[in-house]
Amino acid sequence: MASTAFERMTLEEMTARLSKYSTADHLALVRKAYGFAEKVHAGQTRRSGEAYVSHPIHVASTLVELQLDAGSVAAALLHDTVEDVEGVTFDLIEKEFGSEIRDLVDGVTKLGQLDFMDREEQQAESWRKMILAMSKDIRVILIKLADRLHNMRTLAYQLPERQVSIARETLDIYAPLAHRLGVYSIKAEIEDLALRYIDPEGYRDVANKVGQKRIEREEQIKTIVNTLSEKIHEMGLHNFEIDGRPKHLYSIYRKMVIQNRSFDQIYDLIAVRVVVDTIPECYTVLGIAHTLWTQMPGRFKDYISTPKPNMYQSLHTTLIGGRTIPSPFEVQIRTREMHRVAEYGIAAHWNYKEGSASGGLDKKLYWLRQILDWQAETRDSKEFIDGLKTDLFSEDIFVFTPKGDIINLQRGATPLDFAYRIHSHVGNSCVGAKVNGKIVPLQTELQTGDRVEVMTSSNSKGPSMDWLNVVKTQQAKAKIRQFFKKELRGENVQKGRDMLEHEAKRRGVKLGELTKSEYYEPILKRYSFPDLEALYGAVGYGGIPSVYVISRLMDEQRRQTDQTVAKKVAAMPEPKQIQHQGKPTHGIYVEGGSGMLVRFGQCCNPVPGDEITGYITRGRGVTVHKADCVNAVNAEPERLINVSWAEDDAGSFNAGLRVIVYDSPNILGEMMMFIANAGTPVVAGSQEDVKKGLRTLHLVVQVASREQVRQVLTRLQKRSDVLEAYRSAR
Repeated sequence: MASTAFERMTLEEMTARLSKYSTADHLALVRKAYGFAEKVHAGQTRRSGEAYVSHPIHVASTLVELQLDAGSVAAALLHDTVEDVEGVTFDLIEKEFGSEIRDLVDGVTKLGQLDFMDREEQQAESWRKMILAMSKDIRVILIKLADRLHNMRTLAYQLPERQVSIARETLDIYAPLAHRLGVYSIKAEIEDLALRYIDPEGYRDVANKVGQKRIEREEQIKTIVNTLSEKIHEMGLHNFEIDGRPKHLYSIYRKMVIQNRSFDQIYDLIAVRVVVDTIPECYTVLGIAHTLWTQMPGRFKDYISTPKPNMYQSLHTTLIGGRTIPSPFEVQIRTREMHRVAEYGIAAHWNYKEGSASGGLDKKLYWLRQILDWQAETRDSKEFIDGLKTDLFSEDIFVFTPKGDIINLQRGATPLDFAYRIHSHVGNSCVGAKVNGKIVPLQTELQTGDRVEVMTSSNSKGPSMDWLNVVKTQQAKAKIRQFFKKELRGENVQKGRDMLEHEAKRRGVKLGELTKSEYYEPILKRYSFPDLEALYGAVGYGGIPSVYVISRLMDEQRRQTDQTVAKKVAAMPEPKQIQHQGKPTHGIYVEGGSGMLVRFGQCCNPVPGDEITGYITRGRGVTVHKADCVNAVNAEPERLINVSWAEDDAGSFNAGLRVIVYDSPNILGEMMMFIANAGTPVVAGSQEDVKKGLRTLHLVVQVASREQVRQVLTRLQKRSDVLEAYRSAR
């Protein structure tokens, strides 16, 4: 199990730790932030029953353990004040603590409840904001990681469905971020905690298997440590540290599940770490280990000469010890500075006295620069989230230029990705590639150690749209889109307009009806488009999907129409109380008596419990509409008539439902059966084509009341494969 060394500190413990590298003014800032947090969070509690202020104190304590600066610790103490305390604003934070603390708190604070199309878009924009904040100050994500660590430790107090959702987000985004930043001490613990909730049985299985061999493993580690220590002393090295290292459970689980390996096939369950003073001593210890035990072929990694992208450096070798140590074991060898970086990652590179990152840090965070490069060109929420996960999760390969320079790329990258990594011009003018001296197709997957040469031509017409399916890195995709955006603007504008017209026609509307300034201005503002043509161009070069734009325009049109209808409904006189004379027709009493033909408007499908009004139609009696139905609100006032529901059982009525689901085989039939089995007949069902893995279902159910519709929707919304479910006209 990963270490849980990060514990809550008192104010005195915090300032005592910080005093080793902070000024008196900085310590005063932390004391002030501590007192401010205690004051504004007074009376608030967490789900666990603890005082709410315990959470920011835990977060700040973790940052002190990571030896971050006083500004980071103060921001951690204040990170929830703006979001969770009424009356605390960013301006107040700036007034009390300065602009630096304000910016850190702002970077950590979630986006408010803005008018997002769906939860996916809100999540994407929150992460986009976080990435941008990281680029300005990397401390933002360190505070966020410490925040997530404490939230994961107290996840047991959340509702079960929230536990899985939060744990999944932790594994998808926060653990890979911790890995990219090299903060192993946080990464290991949040992965183990997330596994508990995502796969409880898998977690218990791994924990049991690790526990069963604990005594045997400890004996073997003791033998390895004693043998290796004695030999290192004989070679004249005395200032070193050596100890056994536990493997965290998620790492074992991942190898068993993803790599389909048995527990006995995991070779680094037993691991020993040796920490020395200098790099030459690292290689001396490596030689000693290789003389004592047999090295397993292909299991030696030199991360000192070729560091990982997250700045990790160490020598790793897997050995077999014979009869005394029958299981393979791993030895890691590093210097003290490398060990500090391995535990604290990016935090180890912070220059506390200068209050800034140490020199050359930007080069070590090239992956963050890549994300910043492509995220500005990616406006589709799902594509952004998928791209972010890919960039964070992907393993790296190392390839060589013809001059011998090392280039880092994500696994699966092609020569085209390599070309665009060198420079946009190299990628745009690429006409072929050689790998290890041989001409290869541009879609060839590169491997570590390949020597790659890009062939270019001044006569090249530039990339083709097909290249977007060839390249694997988001950076390359963004540069290809930039080319189309710049070089083919006129064509893109026309192409985008055509695509939007086609999508609008497919939805049964006209583009001209949607492209009114009051409908498209919110989209232009949200994504910083200067005008409608820029939006057309973005659709044309693939920067934003046409289906998304039309959906947003229709939503905006619907929202504004609903507001207009609501105002008209509010201005309508209250319906008269109808004297119930005679028998109701189809469960409806009509003002003036019985005998009139009654039908229900298919535009709104009213059911008992809805507020209703009647509309006299020539030759067809009275049509009953929901009171807020557009057709009723816009009807000729003199043809409206008061109607009301019968109090007794009025029979069955059709209600339309719209359900957006994650697509799977026979999903329509499954949903219809699910509703019918609960006692609500389904009289019709249809489905739209799959878009981005989602399918929209249109269902018509027979109900006796509005309350029954609500119950059906509630049951649907509880299903994990249902994204949205709501009442519709059809």
